[in-house]
Amino acid sequence: MRPASGAAMVKAANDAHASGSVRIYHVAAAGDGRTPPLLALAPMQDVTTLEFMRVVARYGGPDVYWTEYFRVHGDSKPEKWILKSITENPTDRPVVAQMIGNDVLALVRTAKELQKYPVAAIDLNLGCPAPIVYRKCAGGGLLREPARVDAILGAVRDAVAIPFTVKTRIGFESPEEFDALLPLFAKHPIDLLTVHARTVAQMYRPGVRYDLIARAARELKCPVLANGNVHSAAQAKQLLAETGARGLMIGRGAIRNPWLFDQIRAEMRGPGILPVSAGKVQARSLRHFDGKKINLPTGRDVLAYIHKLWDNEITPGVRESAQVMRMKKFMNFIGEGIGEKFLFEIRRVATAADFFRVCEHFLEHDQPMTLEPPPAMPEARLDLPAGF
Repeated sequence: MRPASGAAMVKAANDAHASGSVRIYHVAAAGDGRTPPLLALAPMQDVTTLEFMRVVARYGGPDVYWTEYFRVHGDSKPEKWILKSITENPTDRPVVAQMIGNDVLALVRTAKELQKYPVAAIDLNLGCPAPIVYRKCAGGGLLREPARVDAILGAVRDAVAIPFTVKTRIGFESPEEFDALLPLFAKHPIDLLTVHARTVAQMYRPGVRYDLIARAARELKCPVLANGNVHSAAQAKQLLAETGARGLMIGRGAIRNPWLFDQIRAEMRGPGILPVSAGKVQARSLRHFDGKKINLPTGRDVLAYIHKLWDNEITPGVRESAQVMRMKKFMNFIGEGIGEKFLFEIRRVATAADFFRVCEHFLEHDQPMTLEPPPAMPEARLDLPAGF
């Protein structure tokens, strides 16, 4: 039986997580102008792991988490290390299991298997722009074959008894392809659509088509989440107002600034009202910013965040140089909010001692930091983890 949109999505998510006392705090489907927007952490391959979920939850965190994608093919089984982010979810928030692949029978089989776990929904990835993925006609590569997308959506929808969601780009080569995609999303009763408003070929270059998110929000019955280059609380509020989206999915911005989710909540609540994150260990720095009381971290807060990332991402037995390289994946994004000089130096370190020496040099201070990237940077990076 197919669940209805909105209330059924929330109920299914709550039921799925009842054993862990997990609830959805905001209802994306409400659309009543009063319900806060749903804030989601974007699925990022090799980033949104159990370890990163644990860290970002300490800073307010999103309302719902997406897993890294489960690779689905003829003889695949759900990856154990991704399942851990579901079975050991430490956040007290729902998690959505995302699949990627093009084999209809395998996707149906995997969707049925994943429903046995405490997930809020099953999600299909139609947006990954990594060449190694789309050349196999998976992720964003499927957008070149609308008939195949149609068949997959129908089969998976029939197989999923809990909410079924989709994350897509607006086309493979051209935004005009969205004209053919929207009817497919309307045809099959999906429960939520996340739109990354770039094409696959565009990767992360400038030119985010927020107008197409607004079109999807107007034309589809299901809730729509806006995705692509969300980097500040003020910009998030403006984006929600312009598109009519029921919420936001944030990837790079959440790596750079894990306080961003709570900052958006404060922005939406209005001046002088601060978000409360009970039980969070990390200290907060409350500063006036653009006329509002926004939760801004100091340099030392950011340094503590980096230490926490290091502690959670370290793998026993792994060479120090490999650990430093892994941390550089995060520093490429965090550094956009610190400055070019920091990025120049951190990209050249090879030891843990040098890594923390550079971090301390730039962050041992009590000045508030917005962590917003320079105007040219948010859309310019191309070397990103698959799944953004």
